[in-house]
Amino acid sequence: MEERGIFADIVTYNTLINAYSREGNIEKGFEMMRLMRDKNLEPSLLTYNSIVNGLCKNGHYARAKGVLNEMVQNGLCPDTTTYNSLLVECCRKDNVVEAEAIFNEMLSHGATPDLISYSSVIGYFSRIGDLDRMIGYYKDMQSNGLIPDKIVYTILIGGFSRHGAIAEAMNVRDEMVTRGCQLDVVTYNTLLNGLCKEHMLCEADALFNEMVERGVFPDFCTYTTLINGYCKKGDMDRALNLFESMLQRNLNPDVVTYNTLIDGFCRVGEMGRAINLRDDMISKKINPNYITYGTLMNGFCNGGYLSDAFKLWNEMVDKGIEPNIVICNSLVKGYCRNGELDKGFEFLSKMKSRGVHPDCVTYNTLIHGFMKEENVDLAFDLVNRMEKENLVPDSVTYNVILDQFCKLGRMQEADMMYRKMIKGGISPDRSTFTSLINGFVSQENLKEAFRFHDEMLKRGFVPDDKF
Repeated sequence: MEERGIFADIVTYNTLINAYSREGNIEKGFEMMRLMRDKNLEPSLLTYNSIVNGLCKNGHYARAKGVLNEMVQNGLCPDTTTYNSLLVECCRKDNVVEAEAIFNEMLSHGATPDLISYSSVIGYFSRIGDLDRMIGYYKDMQSNGLIPDKIVYTILIGGFSRHGAIAEAMNVRDEMVTRGCQLDVVTYNTLLNGLCKEHMLCEADALFNEMVERGVFPDFCTYTTLINGYCKKGDMDRALNLFESMLQRNLNPDVVTYNTLIDGFCRVGEMGRAINLRDDMISKKINPNYITYGTLMNGFCNGGYLSDAFKLWNEMVDKGIEPNIVICNSLVKGYCRNGELDKGFEFLSKMKSRGVHPDCVTYNTLIHGFMKEENVDLAFDLVNRMEKENLVPDSVTYNVILDQFCKLGRMQEADMMYRKMIKGGISPDRSTFTSLINGFVSQENLKEAFRFHDEMLKRGFVPDDKF
């Protein structure tokens, strides 16, 4: 350019710096800034904002703070855009202390927070479930004359929905409608997810119908959310109707959709239809994953069909899909339910040969099985084995052993387990006390029964109808 007598001005440099920063080439941006100074062109607020934004988006927060300090030293006042770059990055990294410090610094330096500023902090508190602080910033935003937009409303709805406050979420939706702010597919999907999580499927259906009537087209996420809700309820007819509607709208189901339906049929014990869905997904070039196989194996184990479960195990391994601890625990549970405890115990070696190490759930399942068969010695051997493998027996472990001692009337040993539990720093729960009280009552030892009843109340547990 200069060879042709064309000299770059500050606008040219700012354009280049902004472009380099946006594409993540930060060092090139700094090089342009140095060239500016060599040409006696002082970087402007726009220059610094481009650099700060580029650094933050590429995870260089500390360096961005350094640039902020430099611009202040050079007599430039950071504006809302500067602080928003820092604020967004802090919230993305879950650094709430720094985020609030930046927000307060922004206010003290006379930079006015805008919708981006507020949506960042509101979004953070929405995500972590701190609904009080989420509402606090929302009210502060309104008191400063800012009108919430679709993004802010959707963030609020998401926060309420994810954490069980569905009535509040619906109130926000009503406020949106009152203010003439149109709900889009993301907002509807957020609400539908909250309603389905709370098992409010009638309300979810009504909202789905409203969505369609208002010309908002349901997407893949809409259908998968509703299908999941009905599968959890066990209403597989409605789930399949939604699946068919999804296909009619040319929305292609993926492995998540199929896994959801397969899980639904496994829950209601219709393994034939679950397998048919697995075959259907394969015919559509959708590869089953470890969740598909794990769900099917768990369904077969729950029904006592271990041979079918292991056929799937072999198929899964042949496809190069490695089993995980959840799959292995399903098979151990299957052995125990079928009374094949020896095979369940032997399966531990098979697990380890596949690189899967037993966890507390594995051992607790086997311990429960051996205690039910009154094989106390082997149950205790498993507890010792857990400890050797650096697995700390938990309340479930102790409760399984203690409960069986109580059922066998071996109350001295049950009391010993209770004491060992306390000594090991494991807090007894309602199940612990229920077993002990019932055990002592069955032995007509009311003194000890009332002692544990009082201890239960002291620890804040309310007796239930299992007494």
